[in-house]
Amino acid sequence: MLSPRSTGALALAASLLVPVALDAQETSPEIGDAAPTFTLPDTYGTDVDLSQFSGEWVVLEWLNYDCPYVGKHYSSGNIPGQQEKWKAQGVKWLAIVSSAPGTQGYFEPDVMNARTASEGSNVDAVLLDPDGTVGKMYDAQTTPQMFVIDPDGILRYMGGIDDTPTSRVEDLETATQLVDQALTELMAGQEVSVPVSRPYGCSVKYAR
Repeated sequence: MLSPRSTGALALAASLLVPVALDAQETSPEIGDAAPTFTLPDTYGTDVDLSQFSGEWVVLEWLNYDCPYVGKHYSSGNIPGQQEKWKAQGVKWLAIVSSAPGTQGYFEPDVMNARTASEGSNVDAVLLDPDGTVGKMYDAQTTPQMFVIDPDGILRYMGGIDDTPTSRVEDLETATQLVDQALTELMAGQEVSVPVSRPYGCSVKYAR
């Protein structure tokens, strides 16, 4: 049995934890809110500011080429095909790498550029976030994890690329492509039927 002193200490500790949990929840992005703004360098050394795409549709994709779940979508051409399709309609597609140096998915810029080419990516830019600041700003948990931002800078979709959380290429045949669906609905002036989904994949390799 806990002593009164121990019980009081546990109660104090619990009370101290509550604000932390609430603060973390309050900083997570929500559908209908303004997408958090940021500036990150791309793999060619050019700073890219989210605000420069005001008036345009934007897709953010959290990326780790060595994650098998990401590999599924690149080896099959699923993500490159969506990038190509939506870029042709004026959508800006930005990949963000929040892997810390020395962790899976982190590459120096020239290596990343070679890898991007070999993967067949059609992304507008690969942005480097090695300290994880922007990843944590968006509460990015997995690779891939996706966000759709409208021309007014409002977050309209967040979650998985599709609704089938496996690394098997054959499962793409029956998967609903949620980012593609969201953009199709939004471009038609409709509400997004699935604005939030549970992301799946490898954990983002943040600095510890």
